[in-house]
Amino acid sequence: MRISASKVELYAAMRRDHRAGLSMRALERKYGVTWRTIRRALDSNWPEPRKEQGPRPSRLDPYKPLIDTMLRADLDAPPKQKHTVKRIFDRLLDEHAADGISYQMVRAYVAVRRKDVRWEAGRGPEEMFIPQTHMPGDEAEVDFGDVHVVLAGVPTRCYLFSLRLSYSGKAVHRVSASCGQEAFFEGHVHAFSVLGGVPGARSAMTT
Repeated sequence: MRISASKVELYAAMRRDHRAGLSMRALERKYGVTWRTIRRALDSNWPEPRKEQGPRPSRLDPYKPLIDTMLRADLDAPPKQKHTVKRIFDRLLDEHAADGISYQMVRAYVAVRRKDVRWEAGRGPEEMFIPQTHMPGDEAEVDFGDVHVVLAGVPTRCYLFSLRLSYSGKAVHRVSASCGQEAFFEGHVHAFSVLGGVPGARSAMTT
């Protein structure tokens, strides 16, 4: 019967049984292994290291250098001219008659290789975006912007005060004739009145 054990333990057990008088054939029956395995166990104290498997060949292999060339060209191309996976796949089919490959094969290769190409060119990682986290009612952003209105039939330049809550995006606006300190304070008072509280004072804010 086959004994559940690691190879090292299995080899040691077979050597002990062999020293105790079990024949090669008896060891085969007891451990359910081949003659070659028993021979290796008796000749060596340690199992042979497992051979590392090389990368499996793929139908995409002949076209990988072409994909790499496209990705390198993208390093200096304008954003709208950079290759999407779909564009790369279409070019391989149209320009290189790449029969036997699939879109999924190209997508998987590009997902890994695009980053490698940037590193190889000394460009580092692509731009990353770090999401911002805001608590409800905790923060707000304030800004003044120009706005043109028709006042008594006359086109007039005014100023738009905007206060926007960072979490919900809810905003309050107020148009003023100036963007001075007085208009700045009045805008805040108006916004807090509409919102029913002051950002940061969480017990008072419900939006």
